[in-house]
Amino acid sequence: MKLIVGLGNPGPKYAANRHNVGFMAVERIAADHGFAPWRSRFQGEASEGRLGEERITLLKPGTFMNLSGQAVGEAMRYLKLAPEDVIVLHDELDLAPGKVRVKTGSGHAGHNGLRSIHQHIGEAYRRLRIGIGHPGHKDRVTGHVLSDFAKAEEAGLDDLLRGISDGASALAAGDDAAFLNAVAARVSPPRNSGTRPGKPAPGGDKAATPPASEPAETPEPSSFADRLRALGDRFR
Repeated sequence: MKLIVGLGNPGPKYAANRHNVGFMAVERIAADHGFAPWRSRFQGEASEGRLGEERITLLKPGTFMNLSGQAVGEAMRYLKLAPEDVIVLHDELDLAPGKVRVKTGSGHAGHNGLRSIHQHIGEAYRRLRIGIGHPGHKDRVTGHVLSDFAKAEEAGLDDLLRGISDGASALAAGDDAAFLNAVAARVSPPRNSGTRPGKPAPGGDKAATPPASEPAETPEPSSFADRLRALGDRFR
């Protein structure tokens, strides 16, 4: 059994906030993998299902971000899990949008949801850090995390959430490399040369496309008589 927790704030006011990307991720996992309907449990909303061979409880704490640890601690104790069985999905300022990282342990880096979880279950749980980018100055952080994703970000966000859902079974199984590969398959554009057929490649070289075939040259006649016959053929 694994407990996968998405962090966010409850209510429609916050639903599209960057701070709620953890909620968005577990909601996508539940929808894509046929989990049971969400119901009120553990001071939040929970849904049960399977990812590969693992039985999973998904949790969205309803305690608001700063008290997330209350819900996580209650769920962990009820399910008789160790911190190592808990995976927390949360927004990460220090990663660019579309980037994710998996880690275990260490500090909370000022994230209030993680700070609360540390207080209730320690720091030995696993984390999926989901990049939302940094606004550039610490005074703008609160407004940034509590603002909605911009329209221009929606397509990239959808790809990222699909990638997280695609790799969810690997994440639950502890196969971080396979999980990250699944995400990359959704969010990374296909590699190509960046040139179009017929356009010069960077640096002035022509694109590596075969040129149009030239008409074959007529062989030069080898004798005076052959040249006369060739000239006569041309004027027939």
